[in-house]
Amino acid sequence: MKSHPRWSKTTLLFGSTALWGLVLVGCVTVNRITLAPPRIAGATFVGSKECAQCHSDQTDHFATATHARLALSDSKVGDTGCEACHGPGSAHVESGGARGTIVNPKKSPETCFQCHLDKRGEMSLPHTHPVLAGKVSCVDCHDVHAGKAVRGGGAALAASTETCLRCHTQQAGPFVYPHGAIREEGCTACHNPHGTVNDKMLVARDANLCLRCHLADVTPGFNIGGYKSGGAHANAIGSRLSEGTCWSAGCHEDVHGSNVNASLRP
Repeated sequence: MKSHPRWSKTTLLFGSTALWGLVLVGCVTVNRITLAPPRIAGATFVGSKECAQCHSDQTDHFATATHARLALSDSKVGDTGCEACHGPGSAHVESGGARGTIVNPKKSPETCFQCHLDKRGEMSLPHTHPVLAGKVSCVDCHDVHAGKAVRGGGAALAASTETCLRCHTQQAGPFVYPHGAIREEGCTACHNPHGTVNDKMLVARDANLCLRCHLADVTPGFNIGGYKSGGAHANAIGSRLSEGTCWSAGCHEDVHGSNVNASLRP
């Protein structure tokens, strides 16, 4: 007959304390991201309060930013939220804010890539915004000093869509018949703004892009363009899809929205 181990009160107390400690460490790790900051020759850390003397526009709302979770790997330097991305600020302060004395992520996306390695990879794909070429910067689309780091106003979805429409004004509308995907999910329903292997930074190529949402429209038992699946019209659509895309050959060309047709036809 096998005997079962009996746990003493001391063992149970020690074990529960250790487990609770692991939970606390895990929470701290989740809420704070530790990283090694950029280095600037001859400069030392001064703390975010010193930065706020001149840059209150950025620091006043920084507590609401996702980037406020950043912490430096060396706890001895104290409160250095700003310097986690911009590097030690003593030379910048002593020079009265001279250029070149602080790291500027707008000039060098490599500062952002220190944490966002996946975005560095996406921006190396064939179709992307020209960030690596220096024609666009991360901060053109992202406000790292407030909120969820997406420029724009209103709710998160509205903010992300507004960010794109600041440059892509032709797609802004307003439309009598807006594309539901943009209205409900935003531009990223079809595009990956950091880069893809597909033209126009589409998340999928040819008809597969549309079928991510409209799969029910081309399966048996459903209607295609108001015609029963399997009929002559549906078969013609199937043949056309094999040769092109949903938005080509005079079909659903107004993919962002239309003022004349609910099916986004020209």
